[in-house]
Amino acid sequence: MLQSMTGYGSASAHLDGKKIDIEIRSLNSKQQDINLRMPFIYNKAESDIRSILAEMLDRGKIDISVNISAGKGGSTASFNKELARRYYNEMKTFAKEIDEKNVQYMPMLVRIPDLFKTEEVIKKSEIDTVVSLVRKAAQSVSKFRLAEGKELAKDILSNLYFIEKQSILIEKLDAERIPKLKEKIRVKIHEGTNGKMDMNRFEQEIIYYIEKFDINEEKARLKTHCAYFRQNLNEEKGGRKLGFITQEIGREINTIGSKANDSGIQKLVVEMKDKLEKIKEQLLNVL
Repeated sequence: MLQSMTGYGSASAHLDGKKIDIEIRSLNSKQQDINLRMPFIYNKAESDIRSILAEMLDRGKIDISVNISAGKGGSTASFNKELARRYYNEMKTFAKEIDEKNVQYMPMLVRIPDLFKTEEVIKKSEIDTVVSLVRKAAQSVSKFRLAEGKELAKDILSNLYFIEKQSILIEKLDAERIPKLKEKIRVKIHEGTNGKMDMNRFEQEIIYYIEKFDINEEKARLKTHCAYFRQNLNEEKGGRKLGFITQEIGREINTIGSKANDSGIQKLVVEMKDKLEKIKEQLLNVL
């Protein structure tokens, strides 16, 4: 099934008095680009989280946030006494050097951030919960992408159908074009020879121009490319392949327009190119 690269998913859980919320947003990107924001206490889970996202979401610009609402307890605080003594001795020595008396050292010491360290005690079960929630949120993103992909597929098929319909009109115009071309050449040769037409020359001119303006191969290839595009439309993660096929479709449309030398056909070609550009834009957001 066709998948969009745009998606959103979330998951949450309560654990030991805490609430853990996971949110994932994805946008289109040529490669996978993961931007992970989470509390440092969950750093042990980073590798697993990135592996899950790489496996489940493939390409796209992926923003994931892990938020925690603090609960009761779960943390320990420590005071670095050795460091405090060194600060105290240094400050006392300096105060003596500048002849500063009545210095209040404790208020100064407690403002030094290095002296206090709070350590969060994280159980393995909590890390496992975070990883599980990330997987659940990624599944939601995948469902979102599939739903978006269905809508994209409808629009893409609508534009492809228009191109195929115009190619049928080109077939009809092309069938009328060759007799007109022959008559145009005949008139020019007739005028150039004052009515004394050399039939051998006429046949040579006809063959030359028919070959120069013949678009039968381009029409056949265009039909084949469109059918191949339809065949691959529901292929899983086939966005890049579909992009390559549209390049081939565009090449045949351009060649038909340049070789046809017919205003009616060229008008249809312009309309086909417009729809093809829309397909290309839509495929930029396809996985």
